[in-house]
Amino acid sequence: MNKKLNELVYQMYESRPDESMLWWQGKWINRTDFNKLVVSYEEKLRSAGFKPGYRIATLMPNCPALMALSLACWKLDGAVVPLNMMDRGESLKKYLAHSEPFAVVAPDLPGKVAVDPENFPLPLVKATLDGCIPSFNGVSVKPGKPDTAVMFYTSGTTGFPKAVPLSHSNLGSNVFAALDHFEDLDVEQDIVMNALPNFHALGYVASGLLAMATGIKQMVLPTFMPPETALEAMKNSGVSFVIAVPAMISLMVAAAARGAEVPKSLKVLVSGGDRFPVELDTRVQRLLGVGVCEGYGLTECSPVVAVNQSFASRKIGTVGPLLPGFEHEVRDDQGNVLGKNEEGVLWLRGPSITSGYFRDPKNTAEKFKDGWFNTGDVVKIDSDGYVAIKDRASDLIIVGGFNVYPQEVENVLNSHPKVRESAAVGIQHSVSGQIVKAFVIRQDKDVSTRELLSYCKERLSHYKSPRVIEFVEEFPRNSLGKVLRRKLRDW
Repeated sequence: MNKKLNELVYQMYESRPDESMLWWQGKWINRTDFNKLVVSYEEKLRSAGFKPGYRIATLMPNCPALMALSLACWKLDGAVVPLNMMDRGESLKKYLAHSEPFAVVAPDLPGKVAVDPENFPLPLVKATLDGCIPSFNGVSVKPGKPDTAVMFYTSGTTGFPKAVPLSHSNLGSNVFAALDHFEDLDVEQDIVMNALPNFHALGYVASGLLAMATGIKQMVLPTFMPPETALEAMKNSGVSFVIAVPAMISLMVAAAARGAEVPKSLKVLVSGGDRFPVELDTRVQRLLGVGVCEGYGLTECSPVVAVNQSFASRKIGTVGPLLPGFEHEVRDDQGNVLGKNEEGVLWLRGPSITSGYFRDPKNTAEKFKDGWFNTGDVVKIDSDGYVAIKDRASDLIIVGGFNVYPQEVENVLNSHPKVRESAAVGIQHSVSGQIVKAFVIRQDKDVSTRELLSYCKERLSHYKSPRVIEFVEEFPRNSLGKVLRRKLRDW
């Protein structure tokens, strides 16, 4: 896949200029009108001094303006750095200092972005969500690689998040591999929902870019909340294919249970970004009328790595087979390659994988070796090629020399009828090195720690059973709703 992403999108303009492309705030925008917006962005960037290898940072929600800006940057051999518009203070300054953008584009919405233009270190350009930007002057920066299309900051497990530059060929190969792999997606008939945060690769690529590059229609939502409004927009636009994180799926189920209307057009739910709770699957089928196909990805892989190909062929509790184009090895702690059905760390090689982290040789050297990328995820791959994610290697708990995967402990706790959700971490212990501590959000306030400890001891090996249980009202999470175990360890 050697074409630039904007060239792939323009193929659609040329072949179907009057066809509807995206649904935004109650109406469809066709390809010709969207292209006019792209051209206007390109002219403003060129006149501002934008050069090949430059980067534009954005603090935008999902919207036509962000998509048009991306295409304009690519036409000029530049890149986009989508950031969380809710980032504040020192965190935002670190991202901007590291990514060194030409300018920052933010929404022209009062109070939506906590940026004081007077004290902002870079040109701050305000854009309407479906319109262009005023003329401005950018700053001169050290250019990066002109084939970089997008740069994402990972949530990170420790320390400052890593910057992942993805090239046009990285993204293009992943988009078309996913399209070939997924059997329940109809390019001509389906309408995709684009509501996941665009500053994560899953939302930006798997929802927005996949649709743009392949000609699939999409419904764009600046935010998924409240879920009742999202369901209404899905109904009005005819959405049939939804890529979501488990937290979003759970919210849709809860809204349907409260009486919200589920779109009759909905036929497929794909879950990614975090482990899908198996116990939720029955409620999804009963209340939403569809099944869930779980997938798995990493920002470094552009991002989709594996997904169940269809509801008919899925294996519940797995993330399906790897996408075509990925080579894989499952290795032990010493780097030895393991066989099928053996648990180990997943290593990958393929055209979708980034060449390394932006201006970060230390982490690049640690994660990329001899053309292979260390995912850090502990997996088991069965004889049919279906991947089961056991845990993050960095979250592994070692009790007296024995490995404990948090997910196994959490599965037991979550099966208790009085537990809504749990998260297990390792805490230091003078004798065994670590012991298991579980944080629990209760479904029933009457449940006691003694009851749950006994429940776990009956179902888990001695060393795997939690020694400490703490009740909490909520978990620290990232913007995709994934529980941040490192913060729980800090607690």
